[in-house]
Amino acid sequence: MAILIQNPMRGTVEAWKDAMAKALPKEDVRFWPDAGKLDDIDVLIVGIPKLKELPTLPNLQLTISLLAGVDAMIKDPALPNVPLVKVEPPTGDRMMTEYALSLVLYHHRNIPLYRVNQAKHKWEGLPAKRAEDRSVGLMGYGTLSKPMADKIKANGFNVAAWARTPKPDADIEVFVGAEGFAPFLARTEIALCMLPLTDDTKGILNAKTFAAMPKGASIINLGRGQHVVNADLIAALESGQLSSATLDVTDPEPLPADHPLWDVPGLTIMPHVARRPSLAETMPQIVENLRRLRANEPLILLVNRNAGY
Repeated sequence: MAILIQNPMRGTVEAWKDAMAKALPKEDVRFWPDAGKLDDIDVLIVGIPKLKELPTLPNLQLTISLLAGVDAMIKDPALPNVPLVKVEPPTGDRMMTEYALSLVLYHHRNIPLYRVNQAKHKWEGLPAKRAEDRSVGLMGYGTLSKPMADKIKANGFNVAAWARTPKPDADIEVFVGAEGFAPFLARTEIALCMLPLTDDTKGILNAKTFAAMPKGASIINLGRGQHVVNADLIAALESGQLSSATLDVTDPEPLPADHPLWDVPGLTIMPHVARRPSLAETMPQIVENLRRLRANEPLILLVNRNAGY
């Protein structure tokens, strides 16, 4: 049995070797392209996926993705036909949670509009709401989203979520499915998208969605760039239906220097920097799923390929 790691993404190979040796001293750990005897490999760990580079691994039993979003991997015909799991801390990602809260506060206090006024050399106070009078809505309510909702709620905001399936244990209101989308949007002044990218969610941030929100609402997208219909977002910002938006992800990505999104008033572009998981955060989920695999126990954070996440 052996573990093969391809493009671990963050941290040097030496740091990964040291961390794996400390956490899994009895495991045979290899780094692509130094795969050794292919028959030995039963676990594949992938950071930046370049699956077509890999040869057939005849005894592979598990693929572990270091990325939170697995939409590209699922659609890749080179993805091995074995269980696929993600690496997400069960209590969420602290960096992503603080990022989400800071962006909610950024829009809540009208900072994007003050930046527009600054560019015009215009000194003007804008109407301000208290947090308890501001409705924030999370699109998606999973492992990474729930801690965000908790932190935003703890700061006094009126928080709800929209999800594909019911969340009976949630301590906020959760709107469910297609029938719940319109009422969710109608009450949401700041929408924070944390959805996985699937056939159902591609282009979900579109003209119809924006029109269903209160006039002057804001959008924050931390999901995938393809969630946004760029032309519709630009039109909604220019018309005033949306007052502001922040995109941490874009389509295309990286965003070309001459792309029209760069210059839209009220729109903030961030270069996909929401989270930077450390090895210390990553290792416990890897170790636990390896233990479960070896013990023939159910895996955690197992990806449902049909659902797309």
